[in-house]
Amino acid sequence: MKRALVTGGSGQIGAAICRQLAQERLHVIVHAHRHRASAEDVTKQIIEAGGSAGVACFDISDAQATQRALAEILEAGPIQVLVNNAGIHDDAPMADMRTDQWSHVIAVSLGGFFNVTQPLLLPMIGTRWGRIITISSISAVLGNRGQTNYAAAKAGLHGACKSLAREVASRGVTVNVVAPGMIESRMVEQTFKPEQIEALVPMKRAGTPQEVAYLVGFLASERAGYISGQVIGINGGMA
Repeated sequence: MKRALVTGGSGQIGAAICRQLAQERLHVIVHAHRHRASAEDVTKQIIEAGGSAGVACFDISDAQATQRALAEILEAGPIQVLVNNAGIHDDAPMADMRTDQWSHVIAVSLGGFFNVTQPLLLPMIGTRWGRIITISSISAVLGNRGQTNYAAAKAGLHGACKSLAREVASRGVTVNVVAPGMIESRMVEQTFKPEQIEALVPMKRAGTPQEVAYLVGFLASERAGYISGQVIGINGGMA
């Protein structure tokens, strides 16, 4: 059974991705940082549905802590599907943005991508089969007021993944980015009224975490073996 690691697997999109990959008959390691209980709930849901899953908790922005956690995970074998989903936002107009707001968002989204992906590469390459899928944002494509830090971090992931895709293409490993637009979540519900969503999204609705998970599940499968180095939007026609 192939093994998958989903960072930020305790969140709404991450949980949907974990459940979908489990349905694709992968053993799923559900990652969390501060929300271990949520990750354990997702793991329980997967096992109760007949799937296979476990939990891993570490701070992806801490390189040493991540290396220790991944070394333990790799003792059981290579990770062949990696979903870099963890990220944070700390919004402010750039004129008012603090240095720590900039650096922390970059450290988690972009630094975390390196900290998690780099140690898993050689074991993955050794199997001659792998899928690396990174969750970005429409903000990296269009920009967004108050999110220079977040957009910069996510746009950096696009360049990193396109470059990595070229490095590992001959080894049976694909690397792609999924860039969601407005997806149903507590944050979207708190930020946008229904009429605002209708005005912003040509499809007149927010997407669902499950719709993102279906795309990730496809990219993680054998069926997507010739797709690599791509940034794939899922945004209801916004971009």
